[in-house]
Amino acid sequence: MPGLDPFSGGAAGPQTLGSTRKRIMGRGLRASVSALAGLSVTAQTALAQQGAGASPSIGAMEVIHFSILVGVTGAALLSAIWLIRERARTAAENDKLRDRVAELSGALSRSEALLNLKDQRTIVWPGGREKPSIFGELPADSGAPLERSAFLAFGRWLMPKSASRLDRATANLRDNGTNFDLVLETRDGVLLEVQGRKSALHSVVRFLALSAVQAEHARLKLDHERLRIESDSIRGLIDSLNMPFWLRDEAGRLKWVNKAYARAVDANEAVVAVRDGRELLPTDARSAMARRHLDEPVLSEAVSTVVDGDRRVFQVTDYARREGSAGIAVDTSELEAFQREYESTLRSHSDTLDKLTTPVAIFDANQKLKFFNQAFRELWDLDPIFLDSGPENALFLDRLRSEGKLAEQPEWRRWKEQLLSAYRVVEPQEHWWHLPDGRTLRVIASPQPKGGVTWVFENLTEKIDLESRYNAVVQVQGETLDNLAEGVVVFGPDGRLRLSNPAFQKLWRVPDDLIRRETHITELKTACDPMAPESPWGEFVGAATGFDDERRDREGQTELTDGTVLGYAIIHLPNGQVMITFVDVTDSTNVERALKEKNEALEKADKLKNDFVQHVSYELRSPLTNIIGFTELLALETTGPLNRRQREYVDHIGSSSSLLLTVVNDILDLATVDAGIMELDISEVNIPPMVEGAAELVTERLREHNITLDVAVEDVPECFLADENRIRQILYNLLSNAANYAPENGRISLSARQTGDCVEFRVHDNGPGIAPDVLQTIFKRFEPHNSGGRRRGAGLGLSIVKSFVELHGGKVEIETGEGRGTAVKCFLPLTPASIRAAAE
Repeated sequence: MPGLDPFSGGAAGPQTLGSTRKRIMGRGLRASVSALAGLSVTAQTALAQQGAGASPSIGAMEVIHFSILVGVTGAALLSAIWLIRERARTAAENDKLRDRVAELSGALSRSEALLNLKDQRTIVWPGGREKPSIFGELPADSGAPLERSAFLAFGRWLMPKSASRLDRATANLRDNGTNFDLVLETRDGVLLEVQGRKSALHSVVRFLALSAVQAEHARLKLDHERLRIESDSIRGLIDSLNMPFWLRDEAGRLKWVNKAYARAVDANEAVVAVRDGRELLPTDARSAMARRHLDEPVLSEAVSTVVDGDRRVFQVTDYARREGSAGIAVDTSELEAFQREYESTLRSHSDTLDKLTTPVAIFDANQKLKFFNQAFRELWDLDPIFLDSGPENALFLDRLRSEGKLAEQPEWRRWKEQLLSAYRVVEPQEHWWHLPDGRTLRVIASPQPKGGVTWVFENLTEKIDLESRYNAVVQVQGETLDNLAEGVVVFGPDGRLRLSNPAFQKLWRVPDDLIRRETHITELKTACDPMAPESPWGEFVGAATGFDDERRDREGQTELTDGTVLGYAIIHLPNGQVMITFVDVTDSTNVERALKEKNEALEKADKLKNDFVQHVSYELRSPLTNIIGFTELLALETTGPLNRRQREYVDHIGSSSSLLLTVVNDILDLATVDAGIMELDISEVNIPPMVEGAAELVTERLREHNITLDVAVEDVPECFLADENRIRQILYNLLSNAANYAPENGRISLSARQTGDCVEFRVHDNGPGIAPDVLQTIFKRFEPHNSGGRRRGAGLGLSIVKSFVELHGGKVEIETGEGRGTAVKCFLPLTPASIRAAAE
């Protein structure tokens, strides 16, 4: 056969076969030429012998034939020898190549075995921007997800700090080729060792699960790093304090001091102070503290020393252990000076208060009476011995109540607690006390910086009596006008604003600066004219400032630019003033317009909904049905063979199309319910077979995750009136939802029982339960909740369940909680009183 190597027994390539043929033909040609040359010599010799008269023994043609035979045989023999040698060399090269391929295959197998270990996972980035490859697995208790995209989202399963460190290290590895070794912590508290390496063509990041000893070592490293950071932070904070701080070793020598200590001992740097052993405290003070440390680990005392040539007093706090001690000194020299000055000021203040006619009493932080002046004693006319004993504030109030000097309160305890709350606030409080003898006191409670309260009692009886009558009239007038829904404005004879209420300012959007002063009506006209296309303020100006002898009252109506319709009335008052009132009549004017617009909007919405249902029905379902049908045809063996990847693609197309068709059907069902065109096919439903049929629909999905389904229909009537297809759809959606959230090797229960005049269908799973915030929106449409579920759907399953149950006149309840899973209960009447044709 052409192209077949007769010596190797296999098919030769076109280039190898061509070169071999050329070599054979060349060698054969050379052998033939040699044979022909020999033939010529032999022939010439024979002819010469014949010409000489010798009697030839062999004819000339025989010699020629013999020469040709010898030449061909020699060429064939040489070619055979050469081909045998070439075949041996080629076989040796093939053996070497087979050995190399076997070696590479073994190395590849070992590499794949190492990459796919259960305790490590490797990410490999090619040199370009292609997607990385992931090999291996991490233990399940590490919290690392198996899914590719979820694993690459480090922030989802690593602690935030660890994820940030890994992102930065990975970026440096890929961009700069910087290798790294990290110990990271997952959100489940598991430590992982992460190594990053850069080769000529790839960037590799490997995650390693740690053994118990390695994990303990890594945990110690993390703790050590955290403690080092905390120590550096604390030392940095202490070094920035303006208070001398020091650390000593077990021998009492300085080990570390802060900058404030170095400045206090005239050292340029803290290192110099430690090296030279410069002490801040005197020797006697340190010796006394050392003796006291034998019994007390913590000491706090005032120590006097010299700093910068001045005698200073420090409040020293020192803590000692066998391994060493630490101390801090707070300069209290200025504080003591302030204390002396404060005491002097307080004595002067007390002398001044004692001469005032306003009663004043000061209670300390323990609510005990510390100071009172003569006016306070005369105001309450209490026993001087009682006041000098320093009674508590609560006891003082009880004494006033028992002697009838305070008005009775409906809730005395609460009233007293409200007064005493002045000790717990920072702002002054003001109270009004109406005493039984007719006096009115303005009581001011001012908290003191040190925790006490200063009480000031101001007698306002006469002032209040004079103002009460005037305020009563003004208050009645003001309250009346301010609470009117109608806007009221009054102008004086000079055209200036005298009175207005908030309704007027709100209706005309008058700025505050025009209301707070006696604004002229022309200024209000300038501000309000843009508010109305046909402004009536020209008429208002004429009525307020004109010289109309008749002073006729007028009414009218105007429409503002924002659509507000105001009815107004101009009323002339007897004292020459003009009052203008405004009433918002927008609602009554626009009610008909609003009703018409609402009706049109409802009609458009109804048309849009019907168009949507029709569009989805004819534009989506038909193509999806065709896609599913052709996908099933492609999957059949009769259509033609498919390779493994093509079959996977066909399966993905089929499952995705079926899922999309389910979503479209769900949308159509909900739209049909909302449009009010869904009707239930009520018939007698045999409950046990119907429940078994619904359970069979999810059998394959449950088997995929090793989930056990328990069905219990013992305590249920044989049949009831309902739409069997819709009931089966309800149970299928509930079981699918439960299978999505039940854990691997979990358990789901489906039960039916009679509860009163209803049939209760209950589906329970032992999943993680539903969070309270998710439970509030669980029945909302298009809100999928992926809180531990395997799949993220369109968020229509429970909405359809609720709609179909309510169409039957039933209700849906959900019981959930952490550790209890989720149970969905549907209550359907045995014999519906009436079936609604559409859901409202």
